[in-house]
Amino acid sequence: MVDLQLDCQGLNCPMPIVELTKAARGLGPGKRIEVTATDLAFRPDLEAWARRTGHTVDQFTEEEELQRAVITLV
Repeated sequence: MVDLQLDCQGLNCPMPIVELTKAARGLGPGKRIEVTATDLAFRPDLEAWARRTGHTVDQFTEEEELQRAVITLV
């Protein structure tokens, strides 16, 4: 179960991470966000963001252009 679904399809770097950061600020620890994105740089940006913030990327899938990640906030 996710607490928030964030659609970042069509947004280019760095906007998916900017939108994810805004969303994370509005939720508390233990909440989960599912992000969908099409930006080619999303995965490495997400991994760097998670290392920097301490949040956990629980799932990452890629189907053609669509990338989907589930993140648990700390």
